[in-house]
Parts: sequence; structure tokens; C-alpha cells
Amino acid sequence: MPYDATFESLATFECPDWFRDAKLGIWSHWGPQSVPRYGDWYARNMYREGSDQYRHHLRTYGHPSQVGYKDIVKQWKAERFDPHALMDQFVAAGARYFVAQAVHHDNFFNYDSAIHAWNSVQVGPGKDIVALWKEAADQRGLPFGITEHLGATLGWWAVNKGSDKSGPYAGVPYDGSDPAYQDFYLDNEKYIPAEDIVVHEPWYSDDPEWHRRWLVAVTEMVDRYQPDLLYSDGPLPFGDSDYTPGLRAVSHLYNTSVQKHGVNRAVYQQKDRRPEVAMVGVMDIERSQTPGIQAEPWQTDTSVGDWFYNVRDVYKTPEHVVELLVDIVSKNGNLLLNIPQLPDGTLDLECSQLLEELGAWMRVCGEGIHGTRPFRVFGEGPSSVTISGFTEDRVDWKAADYRFTRRDNIVYAFQLAWPEDGRSVIRSLADHETVTEVRLLGHGPVPFEQSHGILVVRLPEAPPVAVANCLALRIN
Repeated sequence: MPYDATFESLATFECPDWFRDAKLGIWSHWGPQSVPRYGDWYARNMYREGSDQYRHHLRTYGHPSQVGYKDIVKQWKAERFDPHALMDQFVAAGARYFVAQAVHHDNFFNYDSAIHAWNSVQVGPGKDIVALWKEAADQRGLPFGITEHLGATLGWWAVNKGSDKSGPYAGVPYDGSDPAYQDFYLDNEKYIPAEDIVVHEPWYSDDPEWHRRWLVAVTEMVDRYQPDLLYSDGPLPFGDSDYTPGLRAVSHLYNTSVQKHGVNRAVYQQKDRRPEVAMVGVMDIERSQTPGIQAEPWQTDTSVGDWFYNVRDVYKTPEHVVELLVDIVSKNGNLLLNIPQLPDGTLDLECSQLLEELGAWMRVCGEGIHGTRPFRVFGEGPSSVTISGFTEDRVDWKAADYRFTRRDNIVYAFQLAWPEDGRSVIRSLADHETVTEVRLLGHGPVPFEQSHGILVVRLPEAPPVAVANCLALRIN
């Protein structure tokens, strides 16, 4: 096989052009945790006494000793799920790849698994969700990816073995302690945290049997769906030495792609930023990004709101999403955007409207996004995003703030605020970069002057789009 499960072999990975050209992907981070409509990590937090999701569960469904997550998954029906109609919305919004969640930390598989009975065909929807997504993506020519969040499950979900510390159910075991459901809730009592903490440490268990089960599951996913992209939610699973389960999974992904296409067109993504680990695929950064241009392609994954549908959400605006996209692409990155789905499989009105507005912007300015590469510098101006953990606050951009991309001899300059004086002033061109034509996308040619490296463009009275208007500069 072309790829061995070693860092040396996998370091020969080259990012395929489809990923570098795509720039925007849509992610369906969807599963039974959407049923309560109360946000991410519901399967865990419903067993954390005193949490918002515990209280919601208690008051809506009953105490988790009597009505547990096993009962929630049975209520997930996906009865209005129409992957073809949704994929049409995603394509119209400018998405050039699509990613489906195969399994979250909750140990529920969204496909017809032969190794795990708690899956979307045998429980709940009665549908192979991943297969339906793949068919819709394939028909539209979109590269198809899957995400797995299983590596952390053994410890993440140990709280289902606990019990309340106070109140009328104090000491009564949650339903995760029922041995009849161990195949779903797992044998993980030893991982119950000593204190009520939101994130357990370490992220991955050192249990070799769990490592084996993880690899068997991920191998099944790759064999069934032959994805163009595989994402692990966390660092490369289970160790930094050669032939670990994570490296075995990556090599299997790439070799499967080589067998199918003749060359590897698959991309593996994980969240360890160390160069020696990131080199086996494409680095992913959750809800953040890089401060500047990276030599190799990378990805931000984020969501319009919470990861699973949350009735309390305040969504990102379409303008915010556009600004994130432009900033990320200028730094050699892609944006993978989750659009939260209702438990029945549909989108709410706000998410549909966001997709429509994103598509309208893309139809005007997508020329400066799809198929581009970074310019010499990613941008200019006084403002920048905050690089700090999961911070995604919208920036108060100024007219002097630009982000650049390029294609051949055209440089695209996105002006992140419309200037009151009707001028675009760009200072980042070198003396040898002579501009011969300027187009405002959505408008047409505009007058300009260039002197001592400074380009001054005269703009029309009204901007073509509401945010991040784009100038196409033809460079001699």
C-alpha cells in the first residue's frame, strides 16, 4: 500500500486540490442529541445534577434514573429529513464540500453499523443517515466527508453511572448503571470524575480495548462510505508513536482513496497543532483560526449557533459568517460551517434565511473565494479577529481593513467596511505590482490611480453587497 501507519510515510501527504479550491463546506452536526432542542453535550450533561440540561431533562422527560438517554434516542425520528432538498440549499449557499456526523461522543451511530446495534437504522429514524447524505452529495458532485467523535466517548460518558447527591433521588443510580444497556452506556464507571467538571481529563482513555473498538468502528465507516474527508474531534487518537490506532485509521483512509481514485484525494483532520502530528493531514481549529497565512491548508470548524439544535440560541448573522469566511480564506484556510438541524431533519427559518443571504453574497463575491490562493500578505488595516480559544466575537471592522486572495494575476481585495468617502485605499502592493484594471464585483470596472505603491479606487455610491465588498485587481 502507498501509505504505512507511520509518521514518516504519512508525512508524504499532499493536500488535494479539491480541498484547497473548495473554501466553504457545510457540516451536518446532527443526531439524537437534537431531540430535546437544548444544545450540545446533552447526552452527558443530562446526567450532571444541577446543570441546565439536567433540569430541562428532569422537568421535560423525568429523572435520568427512570428516563435516560436510551429513551431520548428512540424519540429521534428524522421524519421530515430531505437530504436532497437540503443539499440544494447548501450548494446554493456556496458550499463546495459536505460533511456528515457519523458518531458523536454519545456512542450512537448515524449509519447502518454491523458492529453496534445502537444506530440510526435499528433505533430511532430507521434510516442510514450517512448513506442518505452521501447519495445527495454524490449526485451534486460534492466531495463527501464524515466526522467521528468516538475517541473521547469512554470517559466523556461515564457520568451516566452516577447518581444525584441530594434531593428525592439522592443515591439512586442513573440508568447508565443498568447492565442491560452496557453496550450503549459502556463499561466506564472508573472514569466518573471525582468532582463535577465539564470536561474530563484526559481527553482520551488509555484503555487498549477501547482503542481497538475505536479502530474497528472507524475502519467500518471508511470501508462503507469511502469518504473524501475524515475528521476526528480531538488530537490524533491514542498516541504519538507509529502504528497507533490513529495512524492506522489515517493510512487506511488514504489507501482506500488510492484504490478508488488511483491517487489519494482524501483528507484527514484532527486538532493537534504540533507540526509533526499535523503533517499527516489537515489541521483543524474549532471555533478559532490562525493569526496569519499558514504554509499548508487548514480549516476552521464552527457553527451558526450551538453544535446541536438549541432553542436558546442566538445565531451568527450572515454578515458575521461572511467576515469569518473572508478572513479565514485569506490565511489559506477553509471554513466548515454547521447549520443546526431540528430533530425532524429540517432547518428553522433563521438558518434557511442565513443560507439564502450567504448564497446571495457568494453569487457576487464568490469569484474571490472559490479556487483562490493566499496573496503575499493576508490583509492590511488596524483590525483583526481575536485569537483566543473558542472566541468568535464579531470584529468592528474599519474601511481601512482588507483581506486578500489571488488567482493567477488577479488579486482580490475584500474591503471589510464600506468607506464613507467613497474610496478604497490599498497600501500592500509592491512597487513592481502594477494594476491595469480594477473591477468591483457586482458592479463592474471602477476608476483608480496608483502612485508609489498606493492604490486609490473610486467607488460607486451604493455597495453591491452589504458586507465585505470585493475589488478584483488585475496585476501586470
